[in-house]
Amino acid sequence: MNKETILGLLIPFLGTSLGSAMVFVMKDELNPKVQKGLSGFAAGVMVAASIWSLLIPAMDMVEGNMGRMSWIPAVIGFIIGILFLLFLDSAIPHQHIDSEAPEGRNVENLRRTTMMVLAVVIHNIPEGMAVGVSYAGALFGTGNVSLAGALVLSIGIAIQNFPEGAIISMPLRQAGVDKNKAFWMGVGSGAVEPIAAFITILLSQIMIPILPYLLAFAAGAMFYVVVEELIPEATGEGEAHTNIGTLGFAAGFVIMMILDVMLG
Repeated sequence: MNKETILGLLIPFLGTSLGSAMVFVMKDELNPKVQKGLSGFAAGVMVAASIWSLLIPAMDMVEGNMGRMSWIPAVIGFIIGILFLLFLDSAIPHQHIDSEAPEGRNVENLRRTTMMVLAVVIHNIPEGMAVGVSYAGALFGTGNVSLAGALVLSIGIAIQNFPEGAIISMPLRQAGVDKNKAFWMGVGSGAVEPIAAFITILLSQIMIPILPYLLAFAAGAMFYVVVEELIPEATGEGEAHTNIGTLGFAAGFVIMMILDVMLG
């Protein structure tokens, strides 16, 4: 494996790390409206990434063999991803706390952020595999992918990963986690990408056939977190209701959609 390939595998990880570093420039305490806007933005980013980076590629990968039935792997993977996060959410102990007390809010925020971190990590695994598939094709001469094309994909994913790193480290800080720890947890969420890419290159004959299912699985996991955790936080209820979260969702969705289409 040459230096260009190793660098290409690490570029998406760099994007996540830079996004995680945003925790060092944010205030310790955010205005509740700003927090709702960030939750909405995170939801928009995750929905757009699920559609354009995961579900559509999952169907495109099998369209040549399955034709009009190319939705089958996407549906199977998506449902399994939803059920997997549903199982984890039910297995994680829900403490009986006073949600209005600062300590109660921190515990609930930490639980919600933990679910989001897990969803992003799950999403990063098949995304890393997609990079690995590109470099495997360029290295072994399979497909029509060049090293330059694989590099463009890596840079595109790195740009997409920047907001994903931020939506992990910043909510962790809001939940009371130390800035340095929040940063390293964001960095850790992206570390799975080069690992998955490297393993995919080594085991390309085994990993490539199941990649469509893994892409859709990650999309299901992310959708679960968006619907169960982020949207309720972004919109609020009763007097806490605000349109800031909706505007944040729209901004996150549009930005990620543009990045996915232009750089995908």
